[in-house]
Amino acid sequence: MELNYFQVTKFIKNAQMTSYLWRKYADYVSTKWERTILWDMIEPYRRPRSFTPLVTIYVCAFYTGVIGAAITEQLYKEKYWENHPGEVVPIMKPMFYGGPWRVMGGDVPRFVEE
Repeated sequence: MELNYFQVTKFIKNAQMTSYLWRKYADYVSTKWERTILWDMIEPYRRPRSFTPLVTIYVCAFYTGVIGAAITEQLYKEKYWENHPGEVVPIMKPMFYGGPWRVMGGDVPRFVEE
């Protein structure tokens, strides 16, 4: 089987392209760990991440709780006034606190008044 000039040049170009691609891949693999080492050396000198997003989320959560507590207390007062019009509303019992509560039955104990 005889190969003409065009087939030979095509074969050589394919071989050159293949070797070029393998060389590029080898360069990529060999420089990949070098880049990793470089970034590991630079990492301690980088600027630390900002706490601004975290603080913003915490502030929003706090004020959401404050607004929720105010709405809950207002609804409690309105419900009490429907059943007892004109009376003073007793202090609302804490919803999520099961520990000792100094205000007993809405009245301040005598030992606290003194």
